[in-house]
Amino acid sequence: MHANLDLPRIGAASGSFVGGVVLGYLVYRLVSARIRRSESLTRSGGVGFTVAAVRDVAIAWFTLGGLYLAISFLPLSAELHHNVGRGLLVLVILSATVIAARVTSDAIKVYALRTTGVMQASSIFITVGRLLIYIVGFLILLQTFGISIAPILTALGVGGLAVALALQDTLANLFAGVHLLASRKIKIGDYVALESGQEGYVVDINWRNTSIRQLPNNMIIIPNAKMAQAIVTNYYRPQNEMSVLVPVTVDYASDLDQVEAVTKEVIADVMRSVRGGVPSHEPVIRFNTFGDWSIGFTAILRAREYADQYLIKHEFMKRLVARYEEEGIRIPFPLVRVSTDEQLDAEFRSLGEEARRP
Repeated sequence: MHANLDLPRIGAASGSFVGGVVLGYLVYRLVSARIRRSESLTRSGGVGFTVAAVRDVAIAWFTLGGLYLAISFLPLSAELHHNVGRGLLVLVILSATVIAARVTSDAIKVYALRTTGVMQASSIFITVGRLLIYIVGFLILLQTFGISIAPILTALGVGGLAVALALQDTLANLFAGVHLLASRKIKIGDYVALESGQEGYVVDINWRNTSIRQLPNNMIIIPNAKMAQAIVTNYYRPQNEMSVLVPVTVDYASDLDQVEAVTKEVIADVMRSVRGGVPSHEPVIRFNTFGDWSIGFTAILRAREYADQYLIKHEFMKRLVARYEEEGIRIPFPLVRVSTDEQLDAEFRSLGEEARRP
């Protein structure tokens, strides 16, 4: 064998290998430059993520191709040449499987962006998509080595019942998660409140849990099976906008027509100038209570989404108090008088003396 390793063969083999590496590097740089020049390519969802995924393995693939071509110039035995070729094929299949899994996950994310406007998809779909791709890649590898998959499928069918019993809770959460997403009642990014009083943004629904991020940035982890059975209030259904109700009280001596007009002016000002307000909202107030010391009503504002209501209430209350002071409208509050026993006795004696006077 060594006698046959002449310089032309060695040169051809070396040139093939180096040429493969250089060509892979050139393709990598060319595709990278193309992606940088057209940023919309990667965000359009067409072939952008596929091109980016292939770019990342371009050097490896061309290197493997150059290595395979280099081996063909060497006077190796047929068995060794076959084994090396099979090993290179395995590497190509593995890298292609990884690329396919990456493209699948990116495609799911782009689909989520197109359908919901949020560049975030539930990890349950990404996980299932990648798992299917890896299974297909594994089966292709088995076929490459001449291993029949029929006995494996038969064994999986026989052991399927035992696996299902062992993973009963996991499978229940998996199918509950699929049901939550398929029903489209809850999606990533929605603001929801549970019957327990906990609330926040849905950030992920994976194969086992639903993750909800509260406004203080705490995370609530709920098994999908319990989430599917819970009573949930979705503040983003049927739309993100929501009414903001603020209770207000005024003195009985107030002119209610003036109160209504002034309050509506404040509502309109808040809707126009405060972030998260809805400028097209028609100001509304409704008197509803005759209290012990005041007349109560509800001011109705409008917020673009749930979290905007806090700033809207904050600004409305500040501006309403300032405007009421300008207009002479009183916001009453109860007064509680505390008297000691001695003070009460003195008052009673004084009242008795006044009653006995002629």
